[in-house]
Amino acid sequence: MTTPGSQPTFFATTRWTLVCDAAQGGDTQALEALGALCGTYWQPLYRYARRKGQSKEDAEDLVQGFFTHLIEARALRDTDRAKGRFRAYLLASFNHWMINKWKHGTRQKRGGGITLLSFDWDSAETGLTLEVADERSPDRLFDREWALTLLGKVLGELEAACRAEGGERQFAVLKPCLTADSSRIAYAELAVALGLSEGAARVTVHRLRKRYRALLTAEIARTLASPEAVEEEMRALFAALSS
Repeated sequence: MTTPGSQPTFFATTRWTLVCDAAQGGDTQALEALGALCGTYWQPLYRYARRKGQSKEDAEDLVQGFFTHLIEARALRDTDRAKGRFRAYLLASFNHWMINKWKHGTRQKRGGGITLLSFDWDSAETGLTLEVADERSPDRLFDREWALTLLGKVLGELEAACRAEGGERQFAVLKPCLTADSSRIAYAELAVALGLSEGAARVTVHRLRKRYRALLTAEIARTLASPEAVEEEMRALFAALSS
C-alpha cells in the first residue's frame, strides 16, 4: 500500500533509472538490466533505420553499435531524465548516432570492435519488404513499432504468469478478450469453453483484463520520467496503434 504523496512501487525502477545508473558505472545489475532493455527495444530502432533507407547490413551494424555504445561507453551519465519519454529519448539518440557514424565515415567492419548482442534480425525483417508506400513518417511508424513491442512484452509476461499458476489453457481462451471491446465479448461461449457459469466467466475476464491493464500501466510508467504522464502516454500508445 502507498502512503499519500508516495509513488507506486513500479515507479521505483524506471527505464531512466536503469539508463542513468548504468551510465554511472560500477553497478553490474544496472548494466545487465540495460542489456535486457536493449534486447526488448532493439527491433523498433532496427526497423526505423531500414525505413530511413539503410541496408539490412548497415541497420544491423547501427543498432549493434548504438546499444554497445550505451552499455559500454558510459555515454549517458549526463542524461537528463526530466526531458521526457524514454522512447523519444531513445529515438533522438539513435538518430544522432546514425548521423555521426555516417558523417564521420566511422562505420566498422561487421563485428569489428563491437561486443555483439544477440538479436533475431530475420524476425525484424518480417513484412518490411512487403510494405507499400506509406505516407506516415518513419518517426510515426517507430511509435507504432514501440507500441507493438511494449504490448507484446506485457502479453508475454501475463501469459508466463498464468502458465506458472496453471492457467495456461484459460489464458489461451481469454487472450482475445484483453483487447476486445467488452460489449463484443461472447461470455456465453467462453463459459462453455471453460466449463464455467456465464457469471463466473464474466468475473474471470474482468480480473484478467484488470491484471493486463496493471501490467501495461507499470511497463509504460517505467519509460517515463514521472508518474503524471502515464495516462497521456497510454493514450499515445493506443493512438499509435490505431493510426
